[in-house]
Amino acid sequence: MNTTSRFSIRDARADERAAIRDLTLAAYEEYATIMAPTAWAALRQAVLAGLDAEGAVERIVAERDGALLGSVMLYPPATNAYGDAGAGDGWPELRLLAVAPAARGQGVGTALIRECIRRARRAGASALGLHTSESLQAAIRMYERMGFVRAPEGDFRPSGAELVMAYRLMLGDRPAS
Repeated sequence: MNTTSRFSIRDARADERAAIRDLTLAAYEEYATIMAPTAWAALRQAVLAGLDAEGAVERIVAERDGALLGSVMLYPPATNAYGDAGAGDGWPELRLLAVAPAARGQGVGTALIRECIRRARRAGASALGLHTSESLQAAIRMYERMGFVRAPEGDFRPSGAELVMAYRLMLGDRPAS
């Protein structure tokens, strides 16, 4: 368990799946009013499918005093985090980063990403990937601030959805900011 002065980062427990689902849906709900209706429907469906996925994935949460503040999924390099849509590229992929609306601005998302970076480095990965949509502007700013760069060769567009843009962070010795 990784602890900051405000919250702790740890592996999710199996009995927290429903709470993670609720937290993630609440975090993504704002996009229902930003995205075109078909794009929102596609994103919501992808979020639900991702949350229900089984297999090799690390589910990581941020919590304070027993309350979940955020969550993220970290897929190993050999696993395709998006089913048939986006091929695994030989590095871990973080997916479905979510911060409860009431916990935003407290460093929860950054701490969850740093934990993914730490785990990817520990596993010997040379890079960490993620995908996002253009409507998720706050997330994109955070990813870019932390050193992720566009990797358009990994982009894909599900039917009726926005372009899903690939980002990659090359892992070296420097810590992510």
